[in-house]
Amino acid sequence: MLSAPIQATRLRSGSPASSRQPGEFNNNTGENRRFQTWLKSLLSVAKGHHDVTVYNRTSDKAQAWANKFGGRTAPTPRAAAEGQDFVMACVGNDADLRAVTTGADGAFAGMKSGAIFVDHTTASAAVARELDAEATKRGFQFVDAPVSGGQAGAENGVLTVMCGGSEDAYKRAEPVIAAYARMCKRLGPAGSGQLTKMVNQICIAGLVEGLSEGIHFAKKAGLDIDSVIETISKGAAQSWQMENRYKTMNEGKYDHGFAVEWMRKDLSICLAEARNNGASLPVTALVDAFYAEVEKMGGRRWDTSSLLARLQR
Repeated sequence: MLSAPIQATRLRSGSPASSRQPGEFNNNTGENRRFQTWLKSLLSVAKGHHDVTVYNRTSDKAQAWANKFGGRTAPTPRAAAEGQDFVMACVGNDADLRAVTTGADGAFAGMKSGAIFVDHTTASAAVARELDAEATKRGFQFVDAPVSGGQAGAENGVLTVMCGGSEDAYKRAEPVIAAYARMCKRLGPAGSGQLTKMVNQICIAGLVEGLSEGIHFAKKAGLDIDSVIETISKGAAQSWQMENRYKTMNEGKYDHGFAVEWMRKDLSICLAEARNNGASLPVTALVDAFYAEVEKMGGRRWDTSSLLARLQR
């Protein structure tokens, strides 16, 4: 069984494809955090001009969302997908994705001809190409569309969405995705969205380690962390991680945000792809090893900014 949100939407007659209205959906934390973050973005769709059906392995979560924001629930991915124009999914990994698409009662069995399946999972490029081929065989289209932006991005409808797939599929899906995205772009054929998300995670890994070392150094040097960050964040060292994570890092608080175990899953995808295409990722591999140390410290569920914790042991 999966922690697998599926959103299926049917455009209402005469309605525009998107409405950029931010929303909020409160859910519990833990293993489902990434999926629940994505569910928050569904409110932007539900508040727009769409009829929305949702599925989640934990039916109470889907029902709670529907009760609060409108829409329907479905008992299986297949049931959620039946008769829909667009189906969006976000699950944990390649195996989960195959299960909710081509597995028993998977969404692909319910997809109508000409519909579009949009996958927001961070997964391998290989599974994206595999599912694109399967969708084509069954008479509908597939877009791999991993996201970045976290909980705040989902709640405010300003996620970054990296897409792969045919130009036609993307042009049709983009107005719907725009309901919860600030930046949405097609980067190439199937798998290109996943490859771009790998670039995103590679860059983040190095940034977080650099920020951790910088704060650690500043502490050892006796500097005031707030003053240091206020100053250097206005220059070339500025980053999202610096502005949004330095305070909790300085306080040693990591019980929030994107979990270490999920970052390690993402980095494992990056490193596997690098072995396939010949890319050299020495810093990424090193940071992954550092995250392994954080896990040994009991930090599997800690935010990725917890790299600082291993320096302050």
